[in-house]
Amino acid sequence: QVQLVESGGGLVQAGGSLRLSCVASGRTLRWNAMGWFRQGPGKEREFVAAISWDGSTNYADSVKGRFTISRDNAKNTMYLQMDSLKPEDTAVYYCSARKSGEYRGSYYSNDYDYWGQGTQVTVSS
Repeated sequence: QVQLVESGGGLVQAGGSLRLSCVASGRTLRWNAMGWFRQGPGKEREFVAAISWDGSTNYADSVKGRFTISRDNAKNTMYLQMDSLKPEDTAVYYCSARKSGEYRGSYYSNDYDYWGQGTQVTVSS
């Protein structure tokens, strides 16, 4: 059974930076696509970024140029570097992974089979 655990959330002022981490356990995810989603207050969960098994990436337009997704397969860990944070980035951020054989990232939350518990990111103005 795959388990995902996020960390690195917190309170930061607008314009600041945070780095989220997602550690996977249970088995290696080096062949699985992974992604970050977020859910703000009163909003639906939305796509943030995805990374495929080969390191290719996709981003939501709202974070493009400010956020960077990466992975370290040796550590079974995925990261989200968030720079130039805005108050509208405030949300619970979730780490996710697709099942084995699904190598490409996806914009759709239903395509992901494993989820972390979430980490809160709050950006003050």
